Amino acid sequence: MKVVHIVEARPQFIKIAPLYTTLNDIDFEQIIVHTGQHYDDYMNDIFFKGLEIPQPNYNLGIGSASHGEQTGKMLIAIEKVLMKEKPNIVIVYGDTNSTLAGALAASKLHITLAHVEAGLRSFNKKMPEEINRILTDHLSDLLFCPTKTAVKNLKREGVTKGVYFVGDIMFEALMHFLQISNKKSKILEELNLNPKKYYLATVHRAENTDNYERLKNILIALSELDKPVVFPIHPRTRKMIKNLI
Repeated sequence: MKVVHIVEARPQFIKIAPLYTTLNDIDFEQIIVHTGQHYDDYMNDIFFKGLEIPQPNYNLGIGSASHGEQTGKMLIAIEKVLMKEKPNIVIVYGDTNSTLAGALAASKLHITLAHVEAGLRSFNKKMPEEINRILTDHLSDLLFCPTKTAVKNLKREGVTKGVYFVGDIMFEALMHFLQISNKKSKILEELNLNPKKYYLATVHRAENTDNYERLKNILIALSELDKPVVFPIHPRTRKMIKNLI
């Protein structure tokens, strides 16, 4: 059985890890296709090393672009890979542009399509991720839902065939890598922090980063908290913060 995994960004690198390991244990032939949105070491290579999964078999190098351009380029490149590899199953993850591009390519080539994290809904179609989720779910043959609510969301949309409630793969990844982190990580010592004596914040959604007043208010709120804030800054957020200064 040959499986092609299609990934694009850090959350998908984390999601693929426990599933890749499990399929590897039962001798599936696995191909990883990285579309290339995250392409610097801190957004890319370091995750594959830390998660102990192999480097991608294909790195398409699409990079950043508008949603339409990025999705279109991904669709063209993924289709070529699938025609070459002829997998039995294509697995897509979450709700990125690569998720939709992979789903379109697989469905048009009549390859069984599996969607991990199916059925999630924000009910806000202004979010590009919501469009990606809905379209991917309606193209998929196997829909792996993290919650019972996700199953209900699909049922409301008339999607009932091939739907499975499997639990949250991010939780599985957390439980697995937490043990590794506890043994290997020295980040608290490096940052001079005590356990449970700090806050962790991420800010990267366009609704927050691209709104001047909202981003400013978020930063002010973080600065007024009663404990130190660990703030791993997304490149997009760093760029917008520089524009504020």
